[in-house]
Amino acid sequence: MKDHTQMTHPFRIEGAARPSRWLITCDHATNRVPLCINDGDLGLPNSDMERHIAYDVGALGLAKALGQYLNGPMILADFSRLVIDPNRGEHDPTLLMRLYDGSIIPANRTADAAEVERRLDAFHRPYHNALADLAARHADCVLLSVHSFAPQLKGREPRPWHVGVLYAEDDRLARPLIARLEAEVDICVGDNEPYSGHLPGDTMDRHAVDHDRPHVLIELRNDLIERPEDQEAWAARLAPILEGALTDMAAVEG
Repeated sequence: MKDHTQMTHPFRIEGAARPSRWLITCDHATNRVPLCINDGDLGLPNSDMERHIAYDVGALGLAKALGQYLNGPMILADFSRLVIDPNRGEHDPTLLMRLYDGSIIPANRTADAAEVERRLDAFHRPYHNALADLAARHADCVLLSVHSFAPQLKGREPRPWHVGVLYAEDDRLARPLIARLEAEVDICVGDNEPYSGHLPGDTMDRHAVDHDRPHVLIELRNDLIERPEDQEAWAARLAPILEGALTDMAAVEG
């Protein structure tokens, strides 16, 4: 979505004063393209900018509602993942996508190292600096990253999972969460599906693993959370499950 407001803030925070130890992040919250990026146009048709390659459909509404239910702050990256991906390390080869799920991104095809650095300074780094400041407010901060995934990629098999739980080597919160979700008979749970949670330098690696903070990344299939009422319903259902998983983790740790 072209941003005609000449966006100056690459992130937004909601509920900064909420007291709980939960911190909710939404890395792929919007499909906004600021005017400083090719005059606000990546060269893609609107149909592409409205699908998962540009942002995580439904994730923002879910993250907002979870922030309210868990009584913790929520921070979102307010630019399209195609501008530069905030959930990638600065040296990740997919930091700036030129081709994604069958679509060529014209405005990124000729982006050189200087352009990548400019986008890092303008968007990626301010978001992560703000996230780091929020996380440092609580000594016992718990990070919850909220994403969504497409039911099927072009030329691939359909994805059966309703909820994916992603993690790397630190699974102390992921394990009890998976167990509680699997106890819900109508939820198909992906254990590190539809892809692995191990992305060196990504949001969870940078702000949780590197600081030994409990954390988990959840992915909901985006056809389940397209409507605001579905986002609210899933947040209401997931919040007590997440709280229960945190209690289970604490019990194991003693």
